[in-house]
Amino acid sequence: MDGDNIARIAYLGLLGAAVVAWFISQNRQSLGKTMQQAMAWVFIFIGVIAVVGLWEDIRTTVSPAPQMTVTGQSIEVPRAHDGHYYLPVEVNGQPITFLVDTGASQIVLSSQDAERIGIDPDQLNYFGRANTANGQVRTAPVSLDTLTLGPITDRNISAWVNEGELNKSLLGMDYLHRFSNVQFANGRLLLSR
Repeated sequence: MDGDNIARIAYLGLLGAAVVAWFISQNRQSLGKTMQQAMAWVFIFIGVIAVVGLWEDIRTTVSPAPQMTVTGQSIEVPRAHDGHYYLPVEVNGQPITFLVDTGASQIVLSSQDAERIGIDPDQLNYFGRANTANGQVRTAPVSLDTLTLGPITDRNISAWVNEGELNKSLLGMDYLHRFSNVQFANGRLLLSR
């Protein structure tokens, strides 16, 4: 710290001490009541900051999740609050929520979702490589017995398990190409066979 910064800190310290001294001298008679009111405002201020900082989490928790609509062999899903599309899929009979990722080539499972469907990630051979926004990660090929989205069931689907950190499993273009029509329109994802 140079001399100018030390002088500024000393000046602000003296100014703050003067303001505190003035506040105490003006409120001598009712200092206890004034301190209660000041603390109430401090807690209100902290509460407002907490709500603003946690607003996305609160909104996600309180608002209902987007619902999938099925009509015959067509599926319609609204865009989520974060701007992505999520599909509730059953893999080998277990429910997994996938992020629709048109930038991914394959179906990619997180280690946690792989465990949920009965695949032990520690026993896999991670010889594949995938380039992600966070760099290159190793992947292992697996075969899924069934993958069910609404009324549509596919069997013996190839997928990959990601060895790195992955929050949501991804439905890539390999799966989306199974549909005759894939549309993004008016904040909705439309899939049909």
